[in-house]
Amino acid sequence: MGVGSDLESLSEATSGAIGALVSTTVLYPLDTCKTKYQAEVQKDGICKYRSLSDVLSEAIKTRKIFSLYQGLNTKNLQSFISQFVYFYGYSYFKRLYLDKTGSKSIGTKANLVIAAVAGACTVLVTQPLDTASSRMQTSDFGKSRSLWETLKEGSWSEAFDGLGISLLLTSNPAIQYTVFDQLKQRVLNMRQNKVNSSGSGSGSSPVVISAYSAFVLGAISKSIATIATYPAIRCKVMIQSSHPKKEESQKKSMAGALKAIWKIEGPLGFFKGLKAQILKTVLSSALLLMIKEKLSRNTWILIVALSRYFFLSQNRLKVNI
Repeated sequence: MGVGSDLESLSEATSGAIGALVSTTVLYPLDTCKTKYQAEVQKDGICKYRSLSDVLSEAIKTRKIFSLYQGLNTKNLQSFISQFVYFYGYSYFKRLYLDKTGSKSIGTKANLVIAAVAGACTVLVTQPLDTASSRMQTSDFGKSRSLWETLKEGSWSEAFDGLGISLLLTSNPAIQYTVFDQLKQRVLNMRQNKVNSSGSGSGSSPVVISAYSAFVLGAISKSIATIATYPAIRCKVMIQSSHPKKEESQKKSMAGALKAIWKIEGPLGFFKGLKAQILKTVLSSALLLMIKEKLSRNTWILIVALSRYFFLSQNRLKVNI
């Protein structure tokens, strides 16, 4: 792979990370309500939150509406790093696969494997931030601590709570981006055929999908991935939101979380908060991918311009020396 491939991977990573930053900030109050709702398990048959509106209502009644933003900085940091690592790895591994195999396109199976590998790399890098942000969001309103204080509450190993299930959940973005890429490719092929038939395809600019198309495809792909993996998603929230206490140790594993849900809430408990999860993640992913697709071309032009500038600067420096 040449410099061009590396620059394209960098462009994909940068635009994806910026998209994640914007979508996370815009939808963060909804994310906090969703996380608190998912993390709650019935006690003596009583639930504090019966819906997302109950979480919002509590914040309003206690005059702590801004507490819906507790942990935002940590979540933004986690989202930016995770999406940058994911999109860079995803783009890099795709191009590596194409170079090694000589193929012109990637099949569904290969795409799933590549997306899963990129997701695993992302999880290993950002798991402590993910755990900390979940604990901040599920803390009582107004009592959230800083990132460092949150991580210090337990041992270093507890910062990686839910690592195993997070690795399992790499299947979620793997399914999502595979479905998105396949749908996107079909849309691009249709547009390219229209451009070719109209005779206006002589320019060098690549054919791109519209923001609306990216939003719709992002929503569809994320819905499919969320429904397929939701029981594991809820277990992960429960594991990460359990603050370091001995009495909560039984919920620190996927088996423990599954057992607790089954015993207290029954089979339907595995899907508690599914609507909220779909609402939040679909809006977030669709917004992220819409922003990413709109930024990709401009980011690519900017990165190429900067690389040429630094290349010319280095050559001038060598000549002067």
